Amino acid sequence: MSAIIVSPLTRIAEMAVRHGACEMISLMAGEHSFHRPGVIRAERHLLLTMNDIAFAGTGDLVAPQEEHVREIVDFAKDWDRRSPLLVHCWMGVSRSPAAALIAALAVHPEQDDEALALRLRQASPYATPNRRLIEIGDAMLDRGGRLVAAIRAIGRGADADGNAPFLLPIEG
Repeated sequence: MSAIIVSPLTRIAEMAVRHGACEMISLMAGEHSFHRPGVIRAERHLLLTMNDIAFAGTGDLVAPQEEHVREIVDFAKDWDRRSPLLVHCWMGVSRSPAAALIAALAVHPEQDDEALALRLRQASPYATPNRRLIEIGDAMLDRGGRLVAAIRAIGRGADADGNAPFLLPIEG
C-alpha cells in the first residue's frame, strides 16, 4: 500500500532515510531556510512558500493559494508511488497534513473523504489540516464539500510539540 509521510521540518532527513522516500513536498514560510535531504531527488522536490494561515490579506503573510494546491495535485499525480512521498511543513501539524490529504485524493480520487479523514486522525491525534488548503483542495478536486465536512467532523487535533511524524495510508 502506498503511503505519505507527514513530518515536521526537524525530522525530514530521518523520515526520508527510514522510509526510503526520494520525493518531497515542502510547505514553508519564506523566511525559513533548510537543506533538502540528500536522498530526495532535486527534480522531485516541490517547495511551496506560504504561511500557515487561513485567510488571505493578513499583512505580509502569504496565504495558501489555488496555484499552491494545483502544484500539489500535479506533483502527486507524477509521484511514481514506488516509495512513500514525504510532505512536511514547520511543525507537521497543519499545512503538511492538508497537503497529504490533497495528494492522496489526487492519486486516488475514488476514496471516501470521511474514511480518509478518519485514517488521518488514526495516524495522528495532532493533525489539524490547514482550513484554507482543505477548502481550495475540495473545490479543485471536485469533492463537493465532502473533504471540508470530513475534516470538520474529525475536529481539531490535540496540542503538539512538532515532533510527531506519521504515515498516512492513501487508500483504504
